[in-house]
Amino acid sequence: MRLIFMGSSEIAVPALESILLRGTDQVVCVVSQPDRPAGRNRKLRPSPLKAAAEGKHIPVLTPEKVGAPESVEALAALKPDLFVVVAYGQYIPSRVINLAPHEAINLHPSLLPKYRGAAPIQWAVANGDKTTGVSIICLAQKMDAGDIIRQAEHPVADDDTAGTLHDKLAIFGAELLLQAIDDIRNGTVVRLPQDDSQAVEIRKLIKEDGRIDWSFPAETIRNRIRGFNPWPGCCCELPDGEMLKVWAAQLEDGRGTPGDVLDEQLLVATGEGALRLTEIQPPGKKRLPAAAFLNGHPIPPGTRLA
Repeated sequence: MRLIFMGSSEIAVPALESILLRGTDQVVCVVSQPDRPAGRNRKLRPSPLKAAAEGKHIPVLTPEKVGAPESVEALAALKPDLFVVVAYGQYIPSRVINLAPHEAINLHPSLLPKYRGAAPIQWAVANGDKTTGVSIICLAQKMDAGDIIRQAEHPVADDDTAGTLHDKLAIFGAELLLQAIDDIRNGTVVRLPQDDSQAVEIRKLIKEDGRIDWSFPAETIRNRIRGFNPWPGCCCELPDGEMLKVWAAQLEDGRGTPGDVLDEQLLVATGEGALRLTEIQPPGKKRLPAAAFLNGHPIPPGTRLA
């Protein structure tokens, strides 16, 4: 089939590469978000998918609005059989979807209808889920609400962060996507409508989500540290007002006023239990083991972290 692959973020790259490596179908074009300012110098930077596509000499379109007349005209000229969508980041109107006889399918990294919306991987880890997965759905006008055509579970390891789980699901999802494309080509698709009564809607993460609330139970805080790694990252405030980022922690026994440091190795009391901070990042410095930082910058027991 002639495929138009639509995506932007890193999770889309393994899916595109898997389609190209198999070679059964032809990716006639990649559609991605326009280049955006990034980094300290705010230079324009292509999306990860655009960069990958250009490296493989695939034509790329980056419309500000994919449903604009000139965009629809350009896509129609490519005569697609199917749109494949993975983390594109724009609303795709029906006038685009209807250009392809098989319309559009979308890879979503959760077990829909759970975690509809942005950041499903982050929230699965932050909520302490032991299992998540990938769903391949038919694109619908309501976000992430289309019929499921393939779905598979994937475990969440106790030491997974959002970053490590993202990479696992990117590869896992790419294989599931190939199976869904085969279903469409072979005419063997089985569509399962989602049960809207079971839907769990989630929101996009914001920087403030990373602020640690020590009144929460230790397990809840640790899950958030994992789930918000690498972004927005979790942080707390030192007595001098400086912000300390916390990248890893482990559960330990301990009791005290939430936020109080209980020993010389950064055991911190929470609303229930305690957390040993094991990897931190002081202001203006790199991430490092907490023990290495404490060698030169002790944080004595009784210190209150806010």
